[in-house]
Amino acid sequence: MGVEGIGARVTRKEDKRFLTGKGRYTDDMTVPGMKYAYFIRSPHAHARIKGIDKSAALSMPGVIAVLDGKELKADGIGNLICGWMIHSKDGSPMKMGAWRPLADETVRYVGDAVAIVVADSMGEARDAAEAVSVDYDVLPAVISSVDTLKPGAPQLHPEAPNNLIFDWEIGDSAAADAALASAAHVTEMEIINNRLSPNPMEPRAALGIYDEAEDHYTCYTTSQNPHVARLVMSAFYNVAPEHKLRVIAPDVGGGFGSKIYIYPEEIVCLWASKKTGVPVKWTADRTEAFLTDAHGRDHVTKVKLGFDKDHRITGLKVDTIANLGAYMSLFSSVTPTYLHATLFSGQYVIPAIHANVRAVYTNTTPVDAYRGAGRPEATYVLERLMETAARELGVSPAELRRKNFITTFPYQTPVILTYDAGDYAASLDAAMKAADWDGFPARRAESEKRGMKRGIGMSCYIEACGIAPSAAVGSLGSGVGLWESAEVRVNAVGTIEVLTGSHSHGQGHETTFAQLVADRLGVPMDSVAIVHGDTDKVQMGMGTYGSRSGAVGMSAIVKALDKVEAKAKKIAAHLMEADESDIVVENGTLKVAGTDKSLPWFQVALAAYTAHNLPAGMEPGLKEGAFYDPSNFTFPAGCYICEVEVDPETGKTHIVQFVAADDFGNIINPMIVEGQVHGGIAQGVGQALLEGVHYDTSTGQLLTASYMDYAMPRADDLPSFQVSHQCTPSPSNPLGIKGCGEAGAIGSPPAVINAITDAIGNNDLTMPATPQKVWAALNAAR
Repeated sequence: MGVEGIGARVTRKEDKRFLTGKGRYTDDMTVPGMKYAYFIRSPHAHARIKGIDKSAALSMPGVIAVLDGKELKADGIGNLICGWMIHSKDGSPMKMGAWRPLADETVRYVGDAVAIVVADSMGEARDAAEAVSVDYDVLPAVISSVDTLKPGAPQLHPEAPNNLIFDWEIGDSAAADAALASAAHVTEMEIINNRLSPNPMEPRAALGIYDEAEDHYTCYTTSQNPHVARLVMSAFYNVAPEHKLRVIAPDVGGGFGSKIYIYPEEIVCLWASKKTGVPVKWTADRTEAFLTDAHGRDHVTKVKLGFDKDHRITGLKVDTIANLGAYMSLFSSVTPTYLHATLFSGQYVIPAIHANVRAVYTNTTPVDAYRGAGRPEATYVLERLMETAARELGVSPAELRRKNFITTFPYQTPVILTYDAGDYAASLDAAMKAADWDGFPARRAESEKRGMKRGIGMSCYIEACGIAPSAAVGSLGSGVGLWESAEVRVNAVGTIEVLTGSHSHGQGHETTFAQLVADRLGVPMDSVAIVHGDTDKVQMGMGTYGSRSGAVGMSAIVKALDKVEAKAKKIAAHLMEADESDIVVENGTLKVAGTDKSLPWFQVALAAYTAHNLPAGMEPGLKEGAFYDPSNFTFPAGCYICEVEVDPETGKTHIVQFVAADDFGNIINPMIVEGQVHGGIAQGVGQALLEGVHYDTSTGQLLTASYMDYAMPRADDLPSFQVSHQCTPSPSNPLGIKGCGEAGAIGSPPAVINAITDAIGNNDLTMPATPQKVWAALNAAR
């Protein structure tokens, strides 16, 4: 490891511009003639559109156009789609209701877009929008995922009778039933995973530009995967042919999954630009973000876990209702199915597993993947079960877990996945040592003397990252491949540009990807530039989500570097009249092993482009591309321990200690990894203690549409985290890395709730564990 290579704690290159306000985001983009858009959105959760009167708005100052869904439909713009086909257990395909970019007949949630105003300024567009009169016939709405399945519930889509999208299963139902029937002990629970709003720092935005002279479109957008955005808008939404559409995702200020998808706004801004003849920009305000950004989680689950007389797990049975909101978002179907139920084995040997998932429509914002995407929901179910079972059995929660750990790898679970490598006991031991587990009784006694309730809780999570391989996910219903691309361009003076199909929205790719190249070739990091986020510059790529950028994106770079290095060695061997097999790359030079002969990197690069003296038959230049399709998922895992104090007079919870012991395989930059863990834990603590999307159940109005109502964690809600790393390298990629971006949000909620329920002596507590809820549960236990 060099000072800048793999394993070094290198300060992020991109922070220079981010911390000095020099970042370039979609809302920073301006082009000549640009106008501003404001969307007219439904104030009703469910209604028919009887008519739209634009006349008053069209006469107002600065207004260029008011466009509605009927015009959009007449121009042939298609419906939004879900890109992963799920079949119900009876073999029938999922029921995908029509989602128009601008509703032309029916609105199905508060915030559903019905029209767009284009004007000279944002203020003029907003004022004109208020003058547009939309005549609605209000219909009954249904908000609860449980209520939507009841007879007589309001129906959202004619394509989905009883609001049921699919009724899917995985595992062996008969085996799970038999295991539970013969179990010496069964722990049974109903578990709710609360709905969340993603809240990235940068709101969503889009700038659509139509060039009439070239018949070409450009879309600047806040996207985690610009190539997929271009593909979908071309192939399915009929916005423009793919070769006439450029999608650029500049700096993106956070995504957490919410910017994976193609939303109505990108489509409409591009269409409106052609319709009006001017570039059209839209930027969400924070209330629009709460109303329209894809929400996360929202599961109601009933579960049973069986044990034999020796406290070994015998079987697991899970029944989940997953609320997908008013429409199916791009990857919404896979989140509660293949990204969720396939993780129900957790870190444990569970011989028999069966999970049934019913996905439903409600009159709420669409729900899709949010940091962790199905894995937090699965971990929460399993780790609340394990902690509860330990209490019922009267055994240590740590030892119950240890007794049931998987210890032999590879390990085939009963729910598709094959875990490749891990050492779960090592993470458990590291976490318990860091948390001073054995010293907890003394700390609890000290808290009792002060009138406080102290509790400790544990969570042992596993997740699946870098979804792969493409053939496997294709067989499960995915509409896209999940490979990644890279191109390594060595310039004539030896500087290097790496073009990656992965995209950064805060993870530090410009640093870690450059570290990989610096480590491999021995060149300074400053001589390496990372290019991403522009479909005209980078070959087709799949973007960033599911902690895939390291395991998949960087592996593609490794393949391209292999080709570059092989060609550079051939050139160096020719120039130094040596055997190619004797050439080694060290510290930015190519050397003949065992001699003093060497050439600096830049000289070899220059020779490739001057082409005065190349091996016979070799093409000039030094540029190589690669595609990498992994052989398997990667499986990060770890153990989190949370310790809390609860004030019995107020129900206020204070986290006094949080320990995270993670196994991410090989780590490129420990500092960046720790930052990812810190951020993930903050979001997980937010879910556990503070955050929750709430609707008025009778009207469908969003009650948490601002930060006055939606509680985000602040600095004083969080402790100083103790983070450590264990390492079992993944054999599924050449770098041995597993992924770290989502772990904190996956492992932390059950650890926090397990700690609080331990403190108050009442296991009946739902997230978010607000002071009022905790106080009520504590007093109910007395």
